[in-house]
Amino acid sequence: MSIKSDIEIAQEHTPQRITEIAAAAGIDEKYLEMYGNYKAKIDYQMLKETGAPDGKLILVTAITPTPAGEGKTTTSVGLADGLRKIGKKSAVALREPSLGPVFGVKGGAAGGGYAQVVPMEDINLHFTGDFHAIGAANNLMAAMLDNHIQQGNALGIDVKQITWKRAVDMNDRQLRHIINGLGGKMQGVPREDGFEITVASEIMAVLCLSTSISDLKERLGKMIVAYTFDGKPVTAHDLKAEGAMAALLKDAVKPNLVQTLEGTPAFIHGGPFANIAHGCNSVMATRMALKVADYAITEAGFAADLGAEKFIDIKCRKAGLKPSAVVIVATVRALKYHGGVPKPELNNENLEALEKGLPNLLQHVDNVKNVYGLPCVVAINAFPTDTKAELDLVEKKCNELGVNVALSEVWAKGGEGGKALAEEVVRLCEQPNQFSFVYDDKATIEEKLNTIVTRVYHGDKVVLTPNARKQAQQLTDLGFGDLPICMAKTQYSFSDNQSLLGAPKGFEVTVRNLKVCAGAGFIVALTGDIMTMPGLPKVPSAERIDIDENGKITGLF
Repeated sequence: MSIKSDIEIAQEHTPQRITEIAAAAGIDEKYLEMYGNYKAKIDYQMLKETGAPDGKLILVTAITPTPAGEGKTTTSVGLADGLRKIGKKSAVALREPSLGPVFGVKGGAAGGGYAQVVPMEDINLHFTGDFHAIGAANNLMAAMLDNHIQQGNALGIDVKQITWKRAVDMNDRQLRHIINGLGGKMQGVPREDGFEITVASEIMAVLCLSTSISDLKERLGKMIVAYTFDGKPVTAHDLKAEGAMAALLKDAVKPNLVQTLEGTPAFIHGGPFANIAHGCNSVMATRMALKVADYAITEAGFAADLGAEKFIDIKCRKAGLKPSAVVIVATVRALKYHGGVPKPELNNENLEALEKGLPNLLQHVDNVKNVYGLPCVVAINAFPTDTKAELDLVEKKCNELGVNVALSEVWAKGGEGGKALAEEVVRLCEQPNQFSFVYDDKATIEEKLNTIVTRVYHGDKVVLTPNARKQAQQLTDLGFGDLPICMAKTQYSFSDNQSLLGAPKGFEVTVRNLKVCAGAGFIVALTGDIMTMPGLPKVPSAERIDIDENGKITGLF
């Protein structure tokens, strides 16, 4: 029997009209802006006008990712469906996929198997145009900045200290470093420039952390785009750009409502990467999910050392959110990879390698329980090749830390396969909760960095290059010392070296560059060789994607 692909499963499904999903969730039709029959934007006025109490917020995170895959979005969707199966009112809030990974390595990001959000083709390709609007606003800012310099440079902008880049939502390494403005006096001022992928743009982070259109506009105005010859920051407000950018984003700032295969409401909005930004869907979408459900499921990108830490220290800190429980997703295959087993051999039982790889999971569990202070459950995303001995070993080690394990079979069985996980999540939501941030607002930039490295990564200390140390002082002098930290670090290791698998010890993390995102309200600390514009692999996913004469898309996943 051949296994159906995600897109085949999604295309065989007949979704409900989005008006029905909204009505069942208690969303008044006056807040709906339709995008066809199965997608709608929700007017943010709903958040001001609804008197509904907030439900419980559950964060889904994971172990350190491997090529074996973990299935965080699939688990999030299946958990939301599983909660409905046990009679609870639930909703899920997720990020929008970026076209870069869709056409690059990872493929789509709408869940998988029988735990998906639909229409998956639309969600993965353009959706409601939010990312295009963000890219347009980003590039309008770039155009206005260069135009200001061309027209006399009244602000005294130093072209060697321009921090704002152009953006496109593609993996295009050719655009990382460019020279523009060539061709003579009328074609602009020649300078070095570069592109970021749209999800790395500060505008993406700003949109996701904004609480209203006025808050969005204020944050856009605060964004620092360059420095003057005497080192003073130049903001979007100085260039009178925030009004026009906000106008471009007037629809993009409204959360999108879709559904799971089982008809659970799904808010999909915003999509910053978690290795170079804060990696969470929008605050407004999360708040909407909390208003329409007793249990709102959300996920943060990559592992609990990146997405979950930023969810807590940036998103929850800024938005006043408080999670009730955390789900940590793992697979037996991925844990064996952390134990040194090469990808082709992961289907074979190997208890020794599993034992060697388990510290990665256990360190994430320990962080969630004892650093973030939150009750958690480990969700083992089931594969047919998992053996009873392997599953028993994972359960035994987690139980030793006082954490239960639930087998998640949502990929194969949808919500039915998520009932055990749902039951444990409901139990955890009633447990005592010592939720706390990793560091104090008032700590210095270096102290915050050091606390993240020692408490969350379990490294020895942070090392700042002379350049980063100078930047830390400059940012403190400019009044940004109280902002939270957004670590830009490899997702493949607790350390800043992606080859150190498992739970490494005795390492230092080197911060080579610090950059303030004053609009988003955090300081980005760049470690290792993190880049904000990915490239395509040798055989990109785009080669498999096609469309037939009837408009049916294939090869998306």
